[in-house]
Amino acid sequence: MSNMRAKMRVSNVETFRNPDGSTTGEKLTFHAVAKSEAYPADGSDDDNTFARYSPSAELSIHIANPSLFGGFEVGQKYYVDFSPA
Repeated sequence: MSNMRAKMRVSNVETFRNPDGSTTGEKLTFHAVAKSEAYPADGSDDDNTFARYSPSAELSIHIANPSLFGGFEVGQKYYVDFSPA
């Protein structure tokens, strides 16, 4: 299998809390980048390349590492790399 890179955008951050209000975890939901309007015909928008070859993707990650809580915001973009383990 070849390596693959996807470009994903945070679409939702769901926070889980104890009754005292302290955070116990977050569920991050990502979707492949896409625009509602047209991309430039010259391909100058990096999102265009990823949307063209990976037009649909969804990823959910539940994090429990306190050092990561609050570090992800809706709209942020990330590269996600897949390689054999």
